[in-house]
Amino acid sequence: MPPTVFITGASRGIGKATAVYFHQKGWQVAATMRSPEQASDLAGLDNVLCLRLDVLNPDSIGLAIQEAIKTFSRIDVLVNNAGYAAMGPFEAASAEQIQRQFAVNVFGLMRVTQLLLPHFRAQKDGAVINISSIGGRITFPWYSLYNASKWTVEGFSEAVHHELRLFGIRVKVVEPGLIKTDFYNDSMDRISHPHCTAYDEAFHHYTRMMHQSLKFAATPDQVAKVVYRAAVDRSRKLRYPAAGGASLLMLLRKLLPDALFLRMMGFTATGKKRN
Repeated sequence: MPPTVFITGASRGIGKATAVYFHQKGWQVAATMRSPEQASDLAGLDNVLCLRLDVLNPDSIGLAIQEAIKTFSRIDVLVNNAGYAAMGPFEAASAEQIQRQFAVNVFGLMRVTQLLLPHFRAQKDGAVINISSIGGRITFPWYSLYNASKWTVEGFSEAVHHELRLFGIRVKVVEPGLIKTDFYNDSMDRISHPHCTAYDEAFHHYTRMMHQSLKFAATPDQVAKVVYRAAVDRSRKLRYPAAGGASLLMLLRKLLPDALFLRMMGFTATGKKRN
């Protein structure tokens, strides 16, 4: 029987590309999303099961896991891909945006993982792959909430990496860089407030620069291949930088003095040199 992967946020972008790539590799795929009725292209593939799952709804998580196990007998790999990003000046962020940032990227990821762990422990095998970001290791201007959530995912993953080894369960973190998806358009929540306009000029500069740089971004398919490599890697390796300049930025962060690296990132925020 082929192995089974369970993916959250599989309706588009990295999640969908990952579902397709695992299917091409002969895996059984439980592709979960908030609106499975809109995934007819995935649902038409053999051994692909499209399931309703909203990481903000614990009941839907449990039901999707049960249905996947009922259909495929077991789950071998969990890919926590569902994500959300709020972008803009922190001062203007609403309480709801702050709450949602962590509810989706952190608490939802934790809940899906927690509900699948008994199944993995019973098998004495399994892998949890958390889709983080280069923004989980390096901060970017205007992404304070997103960075904070992904740094939390990194810390959580590293800690449970040690705990779950006791039961033969592997934990992996995939860290994409700049990727060509609708993440920067439809999936992005722009932070703004009519009484907080002091940041507008600098923020508009950054968003223009970001959209220009997308033409050099990697594709979701490139990230999907890294996710697959992490899934079949039975070593203790934890982190997998994935395209979009991720490895280069990691290297620069490691080699450059702290003050120089921070000055470089600060310039990207405003286009102006800072003393």
